Amino acid sequence: MPELSKPKRKKPADYSLYLVTDRDLSLGRSQVEVVAAAIKGGVSCVQLREKTLDSRDFVDEARKLKQLLDDHALPLIINDRVDVVLASGADGVHLGQKDMLVADARRLLGDSAIIGVSAESMEDAVRAEEEGADYIGISPVYATATKTDTATPLGLSGIATIRKRVRLPLVGIGGIHAANIADVLAAGADGIAVISAIVAAPSPEDAARLLRRRMGSPLQNRQQ
Repeated sequence: MPELSKPKRKKPADYSLYLVTDRDLSLGRSQVEVVAAAIKGGVSCVQLREKTLDSRDFVDEARKLKQLLDDHALPLIINDRVDVVLASGADGVHLGQKDMLVADARRLLGDSAIIGVSAESMEDAVRAEEEGADYIGISPVYATATKTDTATPLGLSGIATIRKRVRLPLVGIGGIHAANIADVLAAGADGIAVISAIVAAPSPEDAARLLRRRMGSPLQNRQQ
């Protein structure tokens, strides 16, 4: 039986093109298949988000993705579930405002773990930085149908305002696609997180490559 292990990845990570999974949007493809293609297109970080999968299957899925991402030296972040991080050997956890406190997650996962926090306001972002988060997810930037439990969109002005107050990497999420990605980065985000823009695309690889190109970043060749 695999032992529980705290993340050992050395920080910081590259949050520039951050993929969040969603099996319901994957057009019947496996998570591994979608992520593998997205990596070839230039994705730099992956969050496994599972709201309905039972714990055993969640851990199994995380282990599969961890093996894939390790081959490319990319981090795997788990949404909400610190226990799944420990069981799978993932690199960190992303916490919402109703999830475990950063301090408690840090105590369980150790100093090497990546801990991200969703911020729906300036107050959320400042508190996340003070509590020791590694990055902040600005959520949502625009209205989105992918996540229905989000607050009022913060918009580009919200990113700009938060950017003036916190030093942590900011990752915008919510309604971001190829046509508005440059605006989100210009407002002060260090990276963008997407779900449907890649997961629901006919070709996740091509979709990731387009996003990377619109970011003005050189295409990363991960064909190996």
